[in-house]
Amino acid sequence: MLDNLQLLFVWAPIINVQVILEGIFVGAVFALSAYGLALVWGVMNIKNLAQGDFVIMGGYLALALSSANVPLPLILIIVIVFMFVYGWGIYALMIRRILDQDMFVSLLATFGLSLLMQQVMNLVFGPEVQTIDMELPNWDFFDNMVTIPSSKVISLGLAAVIALAVVIFMKKSRAGQAIRATAQDPRAARVLGIDTDKVYAFTFALNSALCGAAGVLVSIIWVIQPFYGITYSVRSFAIVTAAGLGNLPGVITAAFGIGLFEKYVGMIIGTAYEVAAPVSILLMVLIWRQISMKRNRQVVR
Repeated sequence: MLDNLQLLFVWAPIINVQVILEGIFVGAVFALSAYGLALVWGVMNIKNLAQGDFVIMGGYLALALSSANVPLPLILIIVIVFMFVYGWGIYALMIRRILDQDMFVSLLATFGLSLLMQQVMNLVFGPEVQTIDMELPNWDFFDNMVTIPSSKVISLGLAAVIALAVVIFMKKSRAGQAIRATAQDPRAARVLGIDTDKVYAFTFALNSALCGAAGVLVSIIWVIQPFYGITYSVRSFAIVTAAGLGNLPGVITAAFGIGLFEKYVGMIIGTAYEVAAPVSILLMVLIWRQISMKRNRQVVR
């Protein structure tokens, strides 16, 4: 650990550039799935424990399309559309029935969905770790001490385009305005003529589509495996808890922050502890908020 710290800050500080870039690349992917979770949580009050499995499913769909020599832009469009329809179907079959239940029902239901999706992906694609080889070049800088894969640059650009499209959609479109109105006050939204059931279905489908897009990016810059979804679920919960619900700039900032923290933890302590980094942040945020609530708590007289 001390040797790694000296390597980062004394012997070869240029390695920090590599770590920061890696944190930015992973943070962009985290932001997509986390914002989808923030939408579902904020609008429907559903804590989706299958969030990461939606990401992995999108990755496997991209892998299957890539093996059929489908170009990447078309893969992204097909996966987004398919995952949107899949999310709408999951809402109609399951989520609609647990909307009015307490938090533990939604946790149990989505946990069961997570287990089902994991087993189905394991049966269909196998338990092996897989990835999409885009056969794209890598760029080396500073005497090969900093390597930037072009696939990660492409994924960063695609994530930025998708995030911008979501922002414009939420602010300018009538569907986006209906989602925001339903999140603020569902009863008032119904009085004003908004079909909240369709809004909930669309919100969950949009979350599924965002996870599918994140899965496509994951499949070209990392690896996918049927049981890796829990890691993305944990990261999404950590980001949303730190940023708050419905706050896209906060989600993006928290995603990049957690991405950087995770990469520095992996560099200093070891890659085996990278997944523990967002969990520690989640615990620290919860502890800090509990302390803040105790400070502001007043006795009712």
